[in-house]
Amino acid sequence: MSDTTARPDLLSWTCPAPVRDRPRVVMGHGGGGAMSAELIEQVVLPGLGGPVQAALTDSAVVGLGGARLAFSTDSFVVRPLFFPGGSIGDLAVNGTVNDLAMSGARAAFLSCGLILEEGVELDTVSRVTEALGAAARAAGVCVVTGDTKVVEAGHGDGVYINTSGIGLVPAGVDLRPERVTPGDVVVVSGAIGVHGVAIMSERENLRFEVGIESDCAALGGLVDAMLSVTSDLRVLRDPTRGGLAASLNEIAAASGCGVVVQERAVPVPPPVAGACAMLGLDPMYVANEGKLVAFVPREHADAVLAAMKAHHLGSEAAIIGEAVTDHPGMVVARTGLGGTRVVDMPMGEQLPRIC
Repeated sequence: MSDTTARPDLLSWTCPAPVRDRPRVVMGHGGGGAMSAELIEQVVLPGLGGPVQAALTDSAVVGLGGARLAFSTDSFVVRPLFFPGGSIGDLAVNGTVNDLAMSGARAAFLSCGLILEEGVELDTVSRVTEALGAAARAAGVCVVTGDTKVVEAGHGDGVYINTSGIGLVPAGVDLRPERVTPGDVVVVSGAIGVHGVAIMSERENLRFEVGIESDCAALGGLVDAMLSVTSDLRVLRDPTRGGLAASLNEIAAASGCGVVVQERAVPVPPPVAGACAMLGLDPMYVANEGKLVAFVPREHADAVLAAMKAHHLGSEAAIIGEAVTDHPGMVVARTGLGGTRVVDMPMGEQLPRIC
């Protein structure tokens, strides 16, 4: 890493306590880990009242007029608005498209809500919307409705975006963590931790000898390639907030299986590994925006892996572990030295505001 005159303010990085110990919202509640789950379970769901009609996942599969639709909504508050490899506009499209893809659906239509801060330059808004439009065209989706609001100066951060999306789920596709069984193989589509480190490097003015760009991308085509091999994939997740560790823990808890990961098999680029080592971060917990993790029946694993590698977004795909009967609901990593360590659900977020 090369020297830089502006150093990150490491003292401002905090690890807040769980919701039950705090009367107010803190940044960790938005991190996608245990604190987020507590906020939803202890505050949001009781407030909604009555039964929730879908699983608490990033997208819901619902029936309407004989069709199976995937429906998702997401809000984007990333800082900075533009970063190596993408922008908040790219995230707003790809994040919602990917949430739908994890249900097996190909996104068809999106909505777009813009929340603009008074004083933000119109050229900035134009750059954001142009990036959003380009990402939508690349993903093959149409933005068909939307809304715009303006808040007073000092009550926003330039531009916030909400997108919602719908898509059709093909017949025979049923992607749920409850379908995971011991012996299933765990596959990741490529190198992890890239997006989070790219955001951090731009935000904190860190400069590395090898440039790191976000992996932000729409994964619908990659999922199509996987489903063309077999519709019997168990579950898919895009490991965004909380990283790969959060996704694996959520799947382990919902399935009742244990998960064993071979640490050396997890693809971590050297610049990401170096940055994480310097800052005391674990790449397993760093956010991604263009990667997925899949649980696949062992008999289909080689064919699915080959199909992933043939797609440009899966060229670095790798088998990293398996579901097991031992330690149900827990994720364990086998280290390169032959030992094991528990990979816990993250409490908050190592790097806030990454999407």
